[in-house]
Amino acid sequence: MNFGMIVSAIVIAILYGLAVKRVGFGTRVFIGMIAGVTVGILFKEQSANIGTIGQVYINLIKMLVMPLVAASIISSITTLSDPGKLKQIGLKTVSLFLVTTAIAASIGLGVALLLDPGSGVQFTANASFKAREVPAFSKVLLDLVPANPVAEMANGKVIPVIVFALFFAVAIIIESAKSPESMRPVKEFINSFTKVMFRVTGLVVRFTPYGVFGLMVTMSGKYGLATLLPLGKVIVAVYIACAVHMLITYGSLVAFVVKVNPLQFLRKIYPVLAVAFTTRSSYATLPVNLEVITKRLKVSGKVASFVAPLGATMNMNGCGGLWPAIVAVFVARVFGIELTIADYFLIVASATIASIGTAGIPGPASISTTVVLASLGLPLEGMAIVLGIDPIVDMARTAVNASGTTVASLVIADNAGEFDRSAYARSEAEELDIA
Repeated sequence: MNFGMIVSAIVIAILYGLAVKRVGFGTRVFIGMIAGVTVGILFKEQSANIGTIGQVYINLIKMLVMPLVAASIISSITTLSDPGKLKQIGLKTVSLFLVTTAIAASIGLGVALLLDPGSGVQFTANASFKAREVPAFSKVLLDLVPANPVAEMANGKVIPVIVFALFFAVAIIIESAKSPESMRPVKEFINSFTKVMFRVTGLVVRFTPYGVFGLMVTMSGKYGLATLLPLGKVIVAVYIACAVHMLITYGSLVAFVVKVNPLQFLRKIYPVLAVAFTTRSSYATLPVNLEVITKRLKVSGKVASFVAPLGATMNMNGCGGLWPAIVAVFVARVFGIELTIADYFLIVASATIASIGTAGIPGPASISTTVVLASLGLPLEGMAIVLGIDPIVDMARTAVNASGTTVASLVIADNAGEFDRSAYARSEAEELDIA
């Protein structure tokens, strides 16, 4: 008898019952996560079949992301029709992403030097390992420009879609200045389409607790303690660095720039952390992030719809900042290579620069790490050692990326006067519009 499937059906029924009783969304996601880990460990052989639920959820997210990104970008830019304000918000957003990435790399470097995760680890050559190639600048530039926007959407390439949306929105603004009446139907259609996409987002997000359950069943069933123990210090270093970055860097921005309680902020964004942690995808987290930013953080839709899609693509504090720095120190230690003060500065600089060049490229963590190791002259083969734990550390890295986008949205909105502080203060952790 397939007890794993029976237990999973019971868990799903319980999650549905909790939804009917209006138990909090974050609570249901947490229960789904814990139940998924437990079922995955107990029914390891059946985890692949049970985990199909998680893959269905990911497919729903993929279905949603491209039209949501395009609609959000176009709607936000046409709403922010003042070119000066649009330029100001764009520059501040990108600058904030770069600064926090540099800080993240510095924290990753410091934690790695303190814990020394490479001590006692032996390198065993992996014949199947092949380092990711860093794409040429010309290819990166060409990939930014969509030759066929529809094909780019179908292929899941977000950056070209964002570029097309930017051109489309700017064209609407220019035409609106010349002939406001002729552009009114276009704007009304875009606004209506965006509202529909947000409603579709709400419908898809309702499946999150079930999707999280399925994803965690797969994760815990596929990667057991045998994978974690040999590289435990690397995992600990990553999780400590992520926690420090979230509490110190993000906490300081929230407390001293926006001037709100960081603990209250963390409670409000818990659904973002839970979904990012389990899906390991900033794009999969984007729908929940938009819901949280607008409904719990009380950031205007204009800013949220602009910053959040950009953040899902460009904000890589975890993957492009913390992780490459830790791996660089780890690889140097394993191969007995001494790093100098100049090397430390180079790690931070190359990680920050790489985060720009790898935006939108699949596997940004691997590419960014390759750039950092190559800039230091460290053996790229060292990356093979940590491949086994990548899914484990990727959960924490993605949570940092997604929460960083949430923080950036709040900071930018506060600066632009698009943050409803009184509404934020009134709601301790307003429930999302999710049954």
